[in-house]
Amino acid sequence: MPSDGLERLARELRGEAKFDEPMARHTALRVGGAADLFIEPADLADLQDALAILRKEEIPYFVVGGGYNLLVRDAGIRGCVISLRGLDGLKPQPDARLEVGAGVANGMLCRVAAENCLAGVEFLCGIPGSFGGALAMNAGAHGCETLQRVETLTTLCNGELVVREAAELSFGYRYLKLYPGEIVVSARLSLEEAERQVIEARMAGYLSLRGGSQRVTFPSAGSFFKNPPGAQAWSLIDQAGLRGVSVGGAQVSEVHANFLVNRGGACATDFLALAALVKVRVQETSGVELEEEVRVVGEG
Repeated sequence: MPSDGLERLARELRGEAKFDEPMARHTALRVGGAADLFIEPADLADLQDALAILRKEEIPYFVVGGGYNLLVRDAGIRGCVISLRGLDGLKPQPDARLEVGAGVANGMLCRVAAENCLAGVEFLCGIPGSFGGALAMNAGAHGCETLQRVETLTTLCNGELVVREAAELSFGYRYLKLYPGEIVVSARLSLEEAERQVIEARMAGYLSLRGGSQRVTFPSAGSFFKNPPGAQAWSLIDQAGLRGVSVGGAQVSEVHANFLVNRGGACATDFLALAALVKVRVQETSGVELEEEVRVVGEG
């Protein structure tokens, strides 16, 4: 039975609320047990009200973006899972700036930027998921990273809106340092003016490259492991002879060795066992210890 605090939250939320919601419906890998409560606040004010209840009732919470780069264990998530899809503001600003909400899809961001002749985020066009997720993990491709384009970052920290200048941020390869419980809600991007056809041609080139090497046909979370310094994870996995290897319904993709895919009927335990096998084999063959890029959450 849900707690009184979760019941109150579900009643007072203006957005959507679902009890015992399977996280397999909200993750790209299509695995994961149920969340006690899954909510999608209608807007920023609704999110702030929800967080006030969660803090008062001392209920743990976890924020999910587009569900990529995420593996939820089979016993699910206790407390509340928060989707930021409702934070979907996307507004061009003077001087080649763009204000972007955390719930905006990366593909939509790229389209709107191109329509407004703003260049600098084309590398995100082939990265699935939400902009909030791209910020939180400093997603990147083709030598570019999301946070390199951030002028200001707005977060919710202890219920208060905090706006940080780029110079105040601590980030690096696939990470952004945040305080416990801090939630990214939007960012202002500093871009450059360019001709729309030039921007769209660049995006088409990126999509072509990604389509050739990463067109997997089964559910995946994208790159499962980070690239070690001076190496590529997919190459190390391939050298270890793991392309196509399976554990249960989870498989090292035959198309891209750094993608672990759901061939059907997989559970989170299959992916965890396969990831452990990959790490051991790569350590044995190359001496490199791989680190997960995918975030593993929930109870086993």
